[in-house]
Amino acid sequence: MDLASRLRLYVISEPRCGDPVFQLEHALEGGATAVQLRMKGVPDRELLEVARRVRKIAEEYGALFVVNDRVDIALASNADGVHLGREDIPVEVAREIAPELIIGRTVRTADEAIRAEEQGADYLGAGSVYPSKTKNAPLIGLEGLSTIKKFSRIPVVAIGGIVLEKVDEVLSAGADGIAVVSAVVCTEDIEESTRAFFRKIEGHFRFSRRGT
Repeated sequence: MDLASRLRLYVISEPRCGDPVFQLEHALEGGATAVQLRMKGVPDRELLEVARRVRKIAEEYGALFVVNDRVDIALASNADGVHLGREDIPVEVAREIAPELIIGRTVRTADEAIRAEEQGADYLGAGSVYPSKTKNAPLIGLEGLSTIKKFSRIPVVAIGGIVLEKVDEVLSAGADGIAVVSAVVCTEDIEESTRAFFRKIEGHFRFSRRGT
């Protein structure tokens, strides 16, 4: 399976909504193809312990496991990848430190996308597409997403305020996958919420293939 396919449904933990291990395990049960552990401001020892637990679970489901921000924790937990924000270490430095890791990079513009790809990023997180409850980031909208995709040769994952009803228009704008946070992990039934996104995404791609 190529990287774009493995990034189709990318679920990110949100500690404000409960235990990240619980969140990501239930998301994987619901069909998440990739999960990201995001835990800000916790001691390194705790973060590593949680990362190793999620690594084991993700492996059981055959899903990608990515650590937010921390290359060292990604390496120590044997994660598949690390996702770097705009304020984190540069992609090229992360690539030197961890040549085997899948590296994702948050971008807001086509110029940032081109630069991240040149520096060695494997995929892009483009957003925020819509207003988000979890991150106060500038909006790029569907037009910004489409522009980023137009200039990118690597997979583009859309992020930011994406709810189930917006899946088709986000994918139609060019996204290879969708990253979700609160629309899945902050719901009463994480597994069923994930399954609903999975069905919607798979349905979109099946329809697109029939139409070509």
